[in-house]
Amino acid sequence: MTGAELKELRGRLEQEREGISQALGGVLEAGRPVSLDDPIGRLSRMDAMQQQAMAKAQHKLMVEQLDAIELALSRMAEGEFGECLRCGEEIAIARLRARPTATLCVGCQGAREG
Repeated sequence: MTGAELKELRGRLEQEREGISQALGGVLEAGRPVSLDDPIGRLSRMDAMQQQAMAKAQHKLMVEQLDAIELALSRMAEGEFGECLRCGEEIAIARLRARPTATLCVGCQGAREG
Protein backbone atom coordinates (compact mmCIF):
# COMPACT_ATOMS: atom_id res chain seq x y z
CA MET A 1 0.00 0.00 0.00
CA THR A 2 1.35 3.40 -0.91
CA GLY A 3 1.70 6.32 1.46
CA ALA A 4 -0.98 8.22 -0.47
CA GLU A 5 -3.43 5.31 -0.13
CA LEU A 6 -2.71 5.06 3.59
CA LYS A 7 -3.24 8.81 4.00
CA GLU A 8 -6.53 8.59 2.06
CA LEU A 9 -7.82 5.77 4.26
CA ARG A 10 -6.68 7.49 7.48
CA GLY A 11 -8.60 10.61 6.42
CA ARG A 12 -11.74 8.58 5.75
CA LEU A 13 -11.47 6.80 9.08
CA GLU A 14 -10.98 10.07 10.98
CA GLN A 15 -13.92 11.64 9.14
CA GLU A 16 -16.15 8.64 9.95
CA ARG A 17 -15.04 8.75 13.60
CA GLU A 18 -15.95 12.43 13.84
CA GLY A 19 -19.35 11.92 12.21
CA ILE A 20 -20.26 8.99 14.45
CA SER A 21 -19.06 10.81 17.56
CA GLN A 22 -21.27 13.79 16.75
CA ALA A 23 -24.28 11.59 15.97
CA LEU A 24 -23.95 9.68 19.25
CA GLY A 25 -25.28 12.63 21.24
CA GLY A 26 -28.55 12.63 19.34
CA VAL A 27 -28.91 8.89 19.66
CA LEU A 28 -28.37 9.08 23.42
CA GLU A 29 -31.07 11.75 23.69
CA ALA A 30 -33.53 9.63 21.69
CA GLY A 31 -32.80 6.63 23.90
CA ARG A 32 -33.61 8.26 27.19
CA PRO A 33 -36.21 6.41 29.28
CA VAL A 34 -39.90 7.05 28.80
CA SER A 35 -41.29 8.73 31.88
CA LEU A 36 -44.36 7.13 33.39
CA ASP A 37 -45.53 10.58 34.47
CA ASP A 38 -45.83 11.88 30.90
CA PRO A 39 -49.54 12.39 30.08
CA ILE A 40 -49.53 10.42 26.83
CA GLY A 41 -51.73 7.62 25.62
CA ARG A 42 -50.92 3.94 25.71
CA LEU A 43 -50.09 3.74 22.00
CA SER A 44 -47.92 6.84 22.16
CA ARG A 45 -46.08 5.35 25.14
CA MET A 46 -45.56 2.08 23.25
CA ASP A 47 -44.26 4.03 20.25
CA ALA A 48 -41.89 5.96 22.51
CA MET A 49 -40.65 2.71 24.07
CA GLN A 50 -40.07 1.21 20.61
CA GLN A 51 -38.11 4.31 19.58
CA GLN A 52 -36.07 4.00 22.77
CA ALA A 53 -35.22 0.37 21.98
CA MET A 54 -34.22 1.30 18.43
CA ALA A 55 -32.04 4.14 19.73
CA LYS A 56 -30.29 1.74 22.12
CA ALA A 57 -29.60 -0.69 19.28
CA GLN A 58 -28.32 2.13 17.08
CA HIS A 59 -26.10 3.35 19.94
CA LYS A 60 -24.60 -0.11 20.33
CA LEU A 61 -23.91 -0.33 16.59
CA MET A 62 -22.28 3.12 16.57
CA VAL A 63 -20.04 2.22 19.52
CA GLU A 64 -18.99 -0.97 17.69
CA GLN A 65 -18.21 1.11 14.60
CA LEU A 66 -16.13 3.52 16.67
CA ASP A 67 -14.23 0.60 18.20
CA ALA A 68 -13.48 -0.78 14.72
CA ILE A 69 -12.29 2.64 13.56
CA GLU A 70 -10.05 3.04 16.61
CA LEU A 71 -8.59 -0.42 15.99
CA ALA A 72 -7.87 0.46 12.36
CA LEU A 73 -6.21 3.75 13.34
CA SER A 74 -4.19 1.94 15.99
CA ARG A 75 -3.06 -0.64 13.45
CA MET A 76 -2.02 2.22 11.16
CA ALA A 77 0.11 3.74 13.92
CA GLU A 78 1.74 0.34 14.53
CA GLY A 79 2.36 -0.25 10.82
CA GLU A 80 0.07 -3.29 10.74
CA PHE A 81 -2.86 -1.77 8.87
CA GLY A 82 -3.85 -3.70 5.77
CA GLU A 83 -2.51 -7.06 7.01
CA CYS A 84 -5.01 -9.88 7.41
CA LEU A 85 -5.24 -10.89 11.07
CA ARG A 86 -5.70 -14.54 10.14
CA CYS A 87 -3.22 -15.29 7.35
CA GLY A 88 -0.95 -12.24 7.51
CA GLU A 89 -1.31 -11.48 3.80
CA GLU A 90 -2.00 -7.97 2.55
CA ILE A 91 -5.68 -7.02 2.30
CA ALA A 92 -6.52 -5.73 -1.18
CA ILE A 93 -6.71 -1.94 -1.42
CA ALA A 94 -10.11 -2.21 -3.12
CA ARG A 95 -11.45 -4.03 -0.05
CA LEU A 96 -9.94 -1.44 2.28
CA ARG A 97 -11.43 1.38 0.23
CA ALA A 98 -14.83 -0.28 0.46
CA ARG A 99 -14.43 -1.10 4.16
CA PRO A 100 -11.43 0.57 5.79
CA THR A 101 -12.08 -1.24 9.08
CA ALA A 102 -11.62 -4.67 7.45
CA THR A 103 -9.24 -6.89 9.41
CA LEU A 104 -9.49 -9.99 7.22
CA CYS A 105 -8.72 -10.52 3.54
CA VAL A 106 -11.55 -11.70 1.28
CA GLY A 107 -10.36 -15.32 1.42
CA CYS A 108 -10.23 -15.46 5.22
CA GLN A 109 -13.52 -13.57 5.57
CA GLY A 110 -15.19 -16.07 3.24
CA ALA A 111 -13.73 -19.01 5.18
CA ARG A 112 -15.00 -17.47 8.41
CA GLU A 113 -18.55 -17.12 7.11
CA GLY A 114 -18.65 -20.50 5.36
